[in-house]
Amino acid sequence: MKAIVDHDLCIGCGLCADICPEVFRMNDDNLAEAYADITPETQEKAEQARDECPVEAITIAE
Repeated sequence: MKAIVDHDLCIGCGLCADICPEVFRMNDDNLAEAYADITPETQEKAEQARDECPVEAITIAE
């Protein structure tokens, strides 16, 4: 599975990186990016990050 961050929506709050640092980090533009694939071990936290994103900038694709 892959997480995708829409940089047009991202406000750089960092919540996703706080919730699931195994998948998300902040880039040089201070926007979130998904830098790793979602594994079975990180799926629950990645979905939590998606669900808690205040601007709904994260999608998860198979």
